[in-house]
Amino acid sequence: MGSKSEIGWTTPGEDGVKRHVYAHRTGKKWEFFERPKRAGKDIQWIEIKEPALSDWLDLLECVERRAARDLHPPEFVEQLRRVIREKCPDHRF
Repeated sequence: MGSKSEIGWTTPGEDGVKRHVYAHRTGKKWEFFERPKRAGKDIQWIEIKEPALSDWLDLLECVERRAARDLHPPEFVEQLRRVIREKCPDHRF
């Protein structure tokens, strides 16, 4: 992780162990990756094929903060909200 198009955060996993998650933006598509919080050379990033709503909302929160500091254009926030609405039409912002 380290590119401007990557945003990362730490969150508890389903088993209660903290995990690192990062999302990488390519064009208009977001790709999510995760790994356990444990450090080590043998720990690899694993792609999340179907991210949970909580991961999408964490990403939205990060993008909103970065847009407020002019690190991302405001259009990123609206594009991301559209994606979340398409994936989870029952969710209300």
